[in-house]
Amino acid sequence: MVAHAAAAALILRTVFPRASPARRRALVRWWSAKLLRILRVTAQVEGRPPPEGGAVMIAANHVSWLDVFLVSSVRPTRFIAKSEIREWPIAGWIVERAGTLFVRRAERRETLRINERVHAVLAQGDCVGLFPEGLTSEGDTLGKFHSSLFAAAVANRAVVHPAAIRYEDAEGGLCREASYAGDRTFMESLALIIRQRSILARVAFAAAIETDGGSRREVAKLAEARVANLLGLESPGRPPGRASDRPAAPR
Repeated sequence: MVAHAAAAALILRTVFPRASPARRRALVRWWSAKLLRILRVTAQVEGRPPPEGGAVMIAANHVSWLDVFLVSSVRPTRFIAKSEIREWPIAGWIVERAGTLFVRRAERRETLRINERVHAVLAQGDCVGLFPEGLTSEGDTLGKFHSSLFAAAVANRAVVHPAAIRYEDAEGGLCREASYAGDRTFMESLALIIRQRSILARVAFAAAIETDGGSRREVAKLAEARVANLLGLESPGRPPGRASDRPAAPR
């Protein structure tokens, strides 16, 4: 883990500043996938991830700090995240240098600033990611999707791809140890993940949502409903069904 973090530091300092956007995306995909392998986390993808190119965004439920690397191992993504993530040991520095778009939620002008940054990122062909709940869960509930984070998607006419994330243990049950919820520190979370024999990380993609002509509230509600459906939820706040009861992702 330490050696892989050191490799990230070297790449971000020497290669990233001069690399093309396509090369950067390839490096992010490689580094994220290898991190999962080091932690014995196996990614399983269901449905269709966002295609390369075009103005695309991913809206996912939020369970763990692993979410960023799980999604990026499938489709390299620059997430919009709260500024507090900068304080995470190791991971905070890595995601910042890799291009995470940090939000200062207390500032009124933040929406305009983020819209402008998202526009520039999408113009480079990068995918932008959202965690619309605003908080992490243990994976057994889904919070309300806040519409404010979808303003950038609507303003830039991006296609939103709803994604459902679930972590399972070696027995196929919900792996609560993978979550980063409550008062758990980053190092406590990392220790719990390392202790697991194996973790299956499922990321399922629902049908994409066209934002052109829609409102941020309409897009947020539709994305929330599609993620809830993938997790086997009727509405936010209810626990998902067993793995065998979850509806299959659309193909």
